[in-house]
Amino acid sequence: MLNLAKIIVDVPTMQTNEPYTYQIPDFLNEQLEKGMRVIVPFGNGSRKVQGIIWEINHDGKFDGKLKAIESVMDLEPVLNDELLLMSKWMANKTFSFQISCILTMLPSVMRAKYQKQLKLVDDIDDENVAKIFSKSKIVDFNPEEFNKDILRKILSLKKKNKIEIKYNVKNKAQSKKILGLKPNIFDNDIDKELSSLRSNAIKQKNILYYIRDYPNKIISQRKLCKKYDISESAVKTAVNKGWFKQFQMEAYRNPYKQPVKRNYPLKLNADQSNAVIQVGNSIDNNNSKVFLLEGVTGSGKTEVYLQAMQKALAMGKTALMLVPEIALTPQMANRVKGRFGDRVAMLHSGLSNGEKYDEWRRINNGEADVVVGARSAVFAPLKNIGLIIMDEEHDTSYKQDDTPRYHTRDVAKWRAKYYKCPVILGSATPSLESRARATKGVYSLIRLPHRINNQSLPDVKIIDMKNELINSGDEDFSSELLSAIRNRISKGEQTVLMLNRRGYSSFIMCRTCGFVLKCPNCDISLTLHMDTKTMKCHYCGHEEPIPYKCPNCHDKKIRYYGTGTQKVQKKLQKLIPNAQIIRMDVDTTRRKGSHERLLQEFGQGNADILLGTQMIAKGLDFPNVTLVGVLNADTSLDLPDFRSSEKTFELLTQVSGRAGRAEKEGLVYIQTFNPDNYAIQLSRQQDYEKFYRTEMNIRHITNYPPYYFTVKITASDINESKAAAKMFEISKILKAKLSDQTIMLGPSPSSILRIKNKYYYQIIIKYKNEPSLHACLEYILQHYQKDAQKGLYVNIDPNPLNFM
Repeated sequence: MLNLAKIIVDVPTMQTNEPYTYQIPDFLNEQLEKGMRVIVPFGNGSRKVQGIIWEINHDGKFDGKLKAIESVMDLEPVLNDELLLMSKWMANKTFSFQISCILTMLPSVMRAKYQKQLKLVDDIDDENVAKIFSKSKIVDFNPEEFNKDILRKILSLKKKNKIEIKYNVKNKAQSKKILGLKPNIFDNDIDKELSSLRSNAIKQKNILYYIRDYPNKIISQRKLCKKYDISESAVKTAVNKGWFKQFQMEAYRNPYKQPVKRNYPLKLNADQSNAVIQVGNSIDNNNSKVFLLEGVTGSGKTEVYLQAMQKALAMGKTALMLVPEIALTPQMANRVKGRFGDRVAMLHSGLSNGEKYDEWRRINNGEADVVVGARSAVFAPLKNIGLIIMDEEHDTSYKQDDTPRYHTRDVAKWRAKYYKCPVILGSATPSLESRARATKGVYSLIRLPHRINNQSLPDVKIIDMKNELINSGDEDFSSELLSAIRNRISKGEQTVLMLNRRGYSSFIMCRTCGFVLKCPNCDISLTLHMDTKTMKCHYCGHEEPIPYKCPNCHDKKIRYYGTGTQKVQKKLQKLIPNAQIIRMDVDTTRRKGSHERLLQEFGQGNADILLGTQMIAKGLDFPNVTLVGVLNADTSLDLPDFRSSEKTFELLTQVSGRAGRAEKEGLVYIQTFNPDNYAIQLSRQQDYEKFYRTEMNIRHITNYPPYYFTVKITASDINESKAAAKMFEISKILKAKLSDQTIMLGPSPSSILRIKNKYYYQIIIKYKNEPSLHACLEYILQHYQKDAQKGLYVNIDPNPLNFM
């Protein structure tokens, strides 16, 4: 009998979802566990690769010669059984490789190169191991530097909790170190020191009183000084006298820069109470039911979330809450943290690598049982989950653009099924897919049809900008909207303005020859940014100086066309000089913490107008906002995408809901060149039900989701003909394997043919039931990965949110 381990290896070129079998050497026997990372030989040469232990068999058999595991990278598993199982499901669901799914689940510091350390926790008897800690209780740990006997003993001591593993990331995220103090003086000596001190040595006496009260307590120097009003100099004197041992201690980074105000459960109305009861029953009964919470803007969905979470926590379970935008996370996290305090951890891309790492460790160690975060937080290493919430479930940012192309909703439902807990999908404008499932009874529909304060929805007015352009020549601001903004400023009320296009102008064009300055790497025009005096590509990041004469004909008749948030801010400041404006878009929120800072400024009343892109449309709750203006409602309508009407309706309904959320009435102006479009008209009435019926009828006629499932296959290469040829080759395979019931669009160039100097061709597959499709796509995934070594990539995107 052999001790065998099945390992999922990380081979960048030719990946596989099948684990490889390796022999466990004697010195690692009984020490390895599933979910640990190991170093194994791979291939014919001396190549070493990282792998994840998928399975261990101590009574195995194998015919032939086996390679052995060389070393361990961890002293404890980095993935539990649930996440290992999920990685296999994700790979199958998203047509990707299991190792890619595993790396997606881990925080970046666990995926990157990092330094491992051993920390001595308790006294040990082994003389050889003790020598390792002769100079320090924390030492660097490189398994390859230890012989097999020492490594076996270290692993054994780890199992006895006498040694623990610490991760310090090199060049990316180090553990935060602060000065710690440990008392080094005891009862009789304390009395002697107290009697020898001068009567006015108050600070030093306070230190001795503290040590007498807490003789064995380790405390950070900063906390001692702050909590007990002791000066740094008094602590220094105490250390010099030997009262304290001073040392470097590890501390978690705190992503909460501002103090959070405590909040308490609110009285629920009948609709909210019904929602909490239904979800609570599901938690009690360990039922993985999916609830679609459809509530108009301002209907109190957040309070339903909080009280449902409280129910799960009261039963000793954990809770996970997902929000779509980083901009929403600080405000939502403050609400949740204000309710549940230090039990809350935050996970989103706005945190530094170190902060994300520390929050992940807090969750993994069981020090936080509530998690709030964006898309990647769905992989938070919570255990015993009692409730999962997806706020603004319709939002497209919940779909991952890169491999593995998972949808957060699918992962949330998988975890809910594993832990037998409910999922709440919340939105004022649910996605058509979710609403259709609720109609069929797959999801349980709960409605919140009224605002919590019985305030009516804001009055919405549509402005036809074609007429405005004829009358005033202004394509950015109608006279009615400007008048309303001035009126709100005079009354001390606030305005939110949305323009879903950043930058100064959309493009520049020569009026002599018609030349438009495009990105050299992408088939897209460059956008003018006046703050940096540059032309930028919003796809690849290319940047170049603003030309003041045409690069083609050298005439100086070059002009700016289109409008961006930067240009609107400058123009608005001229039209209303006394207005205080905060601009919120990708350009103004690049710096860490900028989302929270800008929203806090606006919330404190330090600005009259919040001008931004779609990041300001959802979830934000400011009671003094009584006016919302949509400067151009047509930006999402113009997209060559079957979801463009749905996205437009969602965006306009959501941003309209920012107005009149408290006692004051709200007013909304929607400026558009397509005032008769049904999505715009129905958003004015906030009539989701009618929009749902209208859009579903169009989708049915045109054979689009949710009536059909879809798959997008894309080939990309720096050579256009190679990308196109590969797509035609794949189309032949598909046509030979799939039935006549399946609709195939393409091969055709993507809507933007070239991005970052690569050409993109695609095929869209639409189907209702196609038994052969999964196997066919798996074949394409495996067979065409060899082309990646030559720079030609084939990607499969199941149920894409757009076909662009």
